[in-house]
Amino acid sequence: MVALYAIVRIRGQADVPPDVDYTLRLLRLFKKYHLVLYPSDTPGLDGMLMKVKDWVTWGEIDEKTLIELLRRRGRIPGGKPLTDSYIEAKFGNMGIRTIEAFASALMEKKILLHKIDNVVKPVFRLHPPRGGFKRSIKLPYNAKGELGYRGSDINDLIRRML
Repeated sequence: MVALYAIVRIRGQADVPPDVDYTLRLLRLFKKYHLVLYPSDTPGLDGMLMKVKDWVTWGEIDEKTLIELLRRRGRIPGGKPLTDSYIEAKFGNMGIRTIEAFASALMEKKILLHKIDNVVKPVFRLHPPRGGFKRSIKLPYNAKGELGYRGSDINDLIRRML
């Protein structure tokens, strides 16, 4: 099964090398605390993540967290919140009528969020985590830091940032 990566930018825009800045822009991570979703088998994604590993954290998002993310932070063009009625109007012909069904279609890779940016915004703007970061934002996750790959622990971070 292909996992859905949630990628969160943790560090800001100051002193970012040009090649890393370019890669962050390709990932649509323009500002701190922005989140994007990509399937883990996207071509070139692993190389991009290795390039920006000192500015972002990522891991596999679960369906429960994805539904909560879509409900609370999902936006449509124009900045309005994502609703069940909007999902039904846009994806009803595919049998997707609720945000829960939309989330399961994203998890099953029937819909790619980065390909439908004119229907649902692919970038989620989050708050800083409640309670702050527990570790350093300058060290990798496996070395008592917050950066880099963190697996399913990304779900706890996302819930604190909603």
